Amino acid sequence: MEVMRVSDELKSLQFVDLSLTINGKSWEGSIPAEETLLEFVRNRLGLTGTKRSCESEVCGACTVLVDNQAVSSCNYLAFEAEGRSVLTIEGLEVDGKLDPLQEAFIRNVGAQCGYCTPGQIMAAKALLLENSSPTRDEIAKWLSGNICRCGAYPAIAKSVLEAAGIEQERKV
Repeated sequence: MEVMRVSDELKSLQFVDLSLTINGKSWEGSIPAEETLLEFVRNRLGLTGTKRSCESEVCGACTVLVDNQAVSSCNYLAFEAEGRSVLTIEGLEVDGKLDPLQEAFIRNVGAQCGYCTPGQIMAAKALLLENSSPTRDEIAKWLSGNICRCGAYPAIAKSVLEAAGIEQERKV
């Protein structure tokens, strides 16, 4: 029986070129074709706010935005983001100032253990980009793909409603 060494495995991987914008900055390089967007942001870029959990598009902990649409980065191949804009939880902060949604989560204790929080915030951000004045029912439906094992759902909904109000005030 022949033993395959790691170096032999790497030689057999297919690499693809990738060019995208991540948190407002351009990135270009070559990546393994099978690398998920989750692996790309966490391992290659060191952006560890996006969490690995179910790896089957069930929990929402890995939610990031691709062209302002929420995606489960655990099952989204990185090369699918070619030419697109990717936003992670780290990209919400601008010039040292948290996004109103992040501030609302802090004020309303929208996080308990915090593991699901980045995914919850990113899914909520996608909602607010699509619907700047969501109802509590719309929030519940939109965030139904994001599981919070601590049960912080009422505080999460309150945080989203508060952030929506702050954004509305800024537009006036």
